[in-house]
Amino acid sequence: MEAPVTHKRFGKEYPFHETPTSRGRSGGVPVFVMLPLDSINMNNQLTRRRALNASLLALKSAGVEGIMMDIWWGIVEKDGPGQYRWSAYRELIEMARKHDLKVQAVMSFHQCGGNVGDSCIVPLPHWVVEEAHKNPDLVYTDRAGRRNSEYLSLGCDIIPVLKGRTPVQAYSDFMRSFRDYFHDMFGETIIEVQVGLGPAGEMRYPSYPERDGIWGFPGNGEFQCYDKYMLASLKASAEAAGRPEWGLGGPHNSGHYNQWPEDTTFFRREGAWNSSYGKFFLEWYSGLLLDHGERILTAAEAIFRGTGTCLSGKIAGIHWHYGTRSHPAELTAGYYNTRFRDGYLPIARMFGRHGVSFNFTCFEMKDIEQPSEALCSPERLLNQVVKAARKAGVPLAGENALPRFDDEAYGQIVFQSRLQVEEDGLSDRAFEPMCSFTFLRMSESMFHSDNWRRFVPFVRHMAEGRTFQPWEEEHQVAESFVHATRPLIQEAAAAMV
Repeated sequence: MEAPVTHKRFGKEYPFHETPTSRGRSGGVPVFVMLPLDSINMNNQLTRRRALNASLLALKSAGVEGIMMDIWWGIVEKDGPGQYRWSAYRELIEMARKHDLKVQAVMSFHQCGGNVGDSCIVPLPHWVVEEAHKNPDLVYTDRAGRRNSEYLSLGCDIIPVLKGRTPVQAYSDFMRSFRDYFHDMFGETIIEVQVGLGPAGEMRYPSYPERDGIWGFPGNGEFQCYDKYMLASLKASAEAAGRPEWGLGGPHNSGHYNQWPEDTTFFRREGAWNSSYGKFFLEWYSGLLLDHGERILTAAEAIFRGTGTCLSGKIAGIHWHYGTRSHPAELTAGYYNTRFRDGYLPIARMFGRHGVSFNFTCFEMKDIEQPSEALCSPERLLNQVVKAARKAGVPLAGENALPRFDDEAYGQIVFQSRLQVEEDGLSDRAFEPMCSFTFLRMSESMFHSDNWRRFVPFVRHMAEGRTFQPWEEEHQVAESFVHATRPLIQEAAAAMV
C-alpha cells in the first residue's frame, strides 16, 4: 500500500486519510447505490422485502460495491427520548451483508419531505415536534417569520431544549446507540457513517425550501437567522464588533426567495454583500454553520473511533448564480463563497481536522446543460471544491444531484471521478481519484432494460478506472449481461412497483 500523502498548506499539515474503499492513485472508484427513502416505514418495518432482495442481488451482480441507506431519527427514536428501535434496520443491513454489499449509513437527523426527490414524509421524532410546537424558535425561521421544520436550528445546538438534552447531545446519543447495536457489523459491512449536518443531511441552512412553492430554481433563497437563538447570537456578535446596530436582524435588502441577484441591492454586482456590514454578517452566518459542523463531528469522531468505519459529511452543490460576483444562493445557504473569497476551503479544513471525507454532489452536470441566464456553473464549482479538498488533504466522494440514466451523465461522472482540475503548483499524480461514488437512487426505473444496459458498463468503467467510451466490446459484454440477468431485473422492477 502506498504511504499516506501529506500536503503542507498555510503552515499546517493535513494528512490524506485512507478510507475503506481507497484503491490507490491509479485505481478505480467503487460505486454505491442509494436505497429508496422509504425502505423502512414509519412503523419501523422493512418495506418491499422481495423487491429489495432481488434488487440487491442484481446490484451485486453488476459490480456495485454497496448501498447507502438513511437511518431516520424520526423512525428510530419515534417513541420517546432515548427509546431506540433498530430491528428493521438490522434486518436491512443483514440483507446487505448476505449479498456481500458494503453499507454507507446516513445519520439522518432531518425531516424527509420538501426537497428535490423526496418521495415520502418522515418527520422529526414526534416528541421533538411537540417541543417545537411549544417553542417554535427551535426551528429555522426566515425574515417573514415562516418556520421550517426540516431540521432544528443550529442556534439551539447547546441549549437543553429537548427534555433536558441539547440537540447535539440527542444526536450524539443516537449515534452512540447505533454504534453499540451494530458493533458486530462495523468495518466489514458498515464501512462508512455519513453524519447528517442539516436539511437533506447537508451542512447548510434550509434557504431554498421547495415545499408549498416557497422557492423555485434558480432563486437566490433567503437567510434563515430569525429564530430567537440566532438573533441573540447576532446581537452579541454585533455588540462585540462595536456596531450594535448590525445586530437587529439579517440584511433588509436581500430580497425574497425567488429573486435574482440584480433584483436586490444586497446581492447585485456592487451590492452591500461586499460592504463592511455585509462582510460582518456573512462571516457570522457562515461561522455559525462551521461551528455547528465542528460540534457534531467532534462528537461523531469520538463515538466511532476504533470501529473500522470512516466518517463523511455532505455539502450541497449550489451551482446557480455561481457566475456572479456575490454567489447569492451559496451565501443564503451558509457558504461564504464569492468571487473574492473561497468558502469551501474552511469547510474542507474543518472536515480534515476530524478525518471526515468531503461528500459533494452534481458530478453528472455540465455547464452547457444549465440555463445560461442563471449563470450556473456546476463544473467550475466542482473544480473549486476539488482544489479545496486537496489543499485540506481530505478525500472527496461524489454523488449525482438528479437521477439520470443517460450516457451523457454517466460519461461526465466517469470523467469527473478522476478529479483532474486546473491547479497551479499541484500535480494530479500526487492525488487519488474520488474515494467513492454514490448513485442516486435505486428505483423501478433503474431496472428497465435500457437503463440497466447503460448502468452496468458505467459501474465497471468506474470500478476499473477507465475512461468512459461506448466501445463495441463493452457494448457486447453489457448486452450479454443484461440478457443473463433479465429475469432478476424484471423481478426487481416489478416488485419495486
